[in-house]
Amino acid sequence: MNNTEEVFYQCPHCWEEVSILVDTSHDMVQYIEDCEVCCNPIEFTVKVSLGQIIDFQATTLGQ
Repeated sequence: MNNTEEVFYQCPHCWEEVSILVDTSHDMVQYIEDCEVCCNPIEFTVKVSLGQIIDFQATTLGQ
């Protein structure tokens, strides 16, 4: 069973489309990771239900 899913999103800093692997084995995850294009920090909030992503947000810090 694979507990990761690739999600494509638009960086809130440089507006480039990039992807990230999300661990779908947790109901909710919140973490900060740098954009692989512009290196600015992005806050990710992911909600999962029954192994499926039901909400994904990629925002600048403090939004």
